[in-house]
Amino acid sequence: MNPATAPDPGDPGSPRSSRVALGARGRIRRTVLAVTATALLAMGCAPHMPSTSPAPPVPRPAGPEEPTRGDVEAWLDGTLPAALETEGIAGATVSVVADGEILTSRGYGYSETGTGYEYGETAAGDVVATPVDPEENLFQVGELSEPVTATAAMLLVESGELDLDTDVTEYLDFAPPSSFDTPVTLRHLLTHTGGYEERYRGRTLLDDGEVDLRARLTTDPPEQVHEPGTVPSRSEYGYALVGHIIERVTGDTFEDHVRENVLDPIGMADSDFHQDTLYDGDTWPSDGYETDDSRPTWFEGSASAPSGALSTTAVDMARFMLALLEDGEGPGPLSSETLDLMRGPGLDADTLGTLAEGPRATLGLLEEDRGGRRILGYGGDSAFFHSRIRLHPDEGTGIFVSLNSNGHDEYSATRVLDAVTEGFTDRYLPAGEDAEDISISPTREEHAAMAEGRYVSSRSSHSTFLAVRDLFEQTRVTARPDGTIVVSPDPTTGAPAAYEEIEPWVWREMEGDRILVMRADDREVRDLGFGAALTMTRVDTVREAPTALTVLGVSLAILLLAALSWPISALVRRSLKGEPRARDGRTARVLTRGAVVCALAATALWAWIVPEATGTWDVAWSLIRSAQGLTLLGALGALPAAVSLVRAPRARERWFRVLAGTVVLAALVGFAWSAAVSGVMAWDITY
Repeated sequence: MNPATAPDPGDPGSPRSSRVALGARGRIRRTVLAVTATALLAMGCAPHMPSTSPAPPVPRPAGPEEPTRGDVEAWLDGTLPAALETEGIAGATVSVVADGEILTSRGYGYSETGTGYEYGETAAGDVVATPVDPEENLFQVGELSEPVTATAAMLLVESGELDLDTDVTEYLDFAPPSSFDTPVTLRHLLTHTGGYEERYRGRTLLDDGEVDLRARLTTDPPEQVHEPGTVPSRSEYGYALVGHIIERVTGDTFEDHVRENVLDPIGMADSDFHQDTLYDGDTWPSDGYETDDSRPTWFEGSASAPSGALSTTAVDMARFMLALLEDGEGPGPLSSETLDLMRGPGLDADTLGTLAEGPRATLGLLEEDRGGRRILGYGGDSAFFHSRIRLHPDEGTGIFVSLNSNGHDEYSATRVLDAVTEGFTDRYLPAGEDAEDISISPTREEHAAMAEGRYVSSRSSHSTFLAVRDLFEQTRVTARPDGTIVVSPDPTTGAPAAYEEIEPWVWREMEGDRILVMRADDREVRDLGFGAALTMTRVDTVREAPTALTVLGVSLAILLLAALSWPISALVRRSLKGEPRARDGRTARVLTRGAVVCALAATALWAWIVPEATGTWDVAWSLIRSAQGLTLLGALGALPAAVSLVRAPRARERWFRVLAGTVVLAALVGFAWSAAVSGVMAWDITY
């Protein structure tokens, strides 16, 4: 396929229209899941979220293999095709570097499967399937754009135009959100510790154009919910700030500056942050897919170029890996001293506390040590693309892999990426003989007990209505009698995992190599570090899922039964010619019934809004305010319900009506309490 034959975005048969169809199907699926979870709660069941266990770890060889071109290609050929087929992923692109050169670059599967769209047909009507070409196919790498952005920033640090520890307001023409006395520095932004919560609205660029980065940063910015330097948490907003700082200091657009100072010097000629010229060259973007047999999707851009707009090839990413590995002697523009800064931890225990005992963020990369070996990595995701690099700086090797599909379930892409990157490490750089000689900490039982509880991602939207997601996405830590803990689900895999403490506050996965670190106060563990930029924070007792969701589910079940019973009882009374209810208290009864209907309607509307708000399309402000209005009316229904009960003796209501009214009142109070603790009534509806 060439640019001349690209489909019109408005064509019903175009990939962009396919993405709309996929989005609608995704909305239906997510809404059904939300309603099903509520129904289960209503029946008194704990919510059982489906989770898929990760693929079993690749067996480690007895000794390391030599990473030669022939052996690496044979290993990739034996690993990736089967993994793609099993997980339902259309295509993958891979590159491997070693000893200062590109060892190999490979393509697997298809960049265009040739199914589901008319423009993929030849004149003879045959469907064209295009294999992935590692030199010609551009893949969207999402947050894997950030190490390139960090490289551009570190070049300015090297030249003295930026300082890592200066308040970033010195470089900006506006003041970013601030809730703490500690100023935000470039060091904080590069290590994902600026403290900003997640924002979703407007992050997807739905047409192939450029965006105003300053407008993106100043329009409805996220709140700062953590003190700078203390809580590692991936931040799109933080890296967008880095990009705008580069623009302010250099006077260039971010995209042009990175092209001239990073991409071109490294030799990444086919890579670009510009999103409106991808179809103008000899390379061609791969289509994205839900699964390998689904319709293709149109290009999905990022509204924040510094944190997600890079499109690149496997060969270009190999050149970037070499630039980070070569100690200033390779094709990259950075000096060896600056590279050492980028490859070393960016923060220490002064701000991180005991979290510094685990993997940390560097100034642009993330530590991912495995089997006693130092590893630097990074990952990136868009709606359909999933990418990862893994560098072994001491051995001078690296691997990049990118996928163009989500696969059969939400962890399909993760399992394939793990099979390639962890399999590469296990085959060519296995653990040393003394890597397993690790003692068990004597504080394990005490610390396990302190860790018991529920946790949510520090990346959540804590100040907006999307805080309600925290009720459904909690990780539970359970202490076992032997001093080990079970984490369910482990946020890195989605499956339960057991950990044992190997030194105070440092825990190792018992059936793997993942490291978990804890940070505690005098009474309990407050934070769990699952990686260099993934922190889980303890949930307040009132927001723990078993309590909050049970109250909500039982309340909704009662309200639904009440709403169904009212017309049925009226019909029965009419057919039996029963005595009508007294007019005294009728207004309160009508208001109560209206509140019940509002509460049920609000729940249904939130079940649609919340998943939609975190997806591709933005939700209208009017819908969010409508849901909040219905929620408020439902919660206020407790007042007329209480009035009805107070007036029941004078109205000579029968005992079963008094009982029913009491139960409905309790349900409306439960609904009001759930609305309060879930966060859906937050006044700020930006997200």
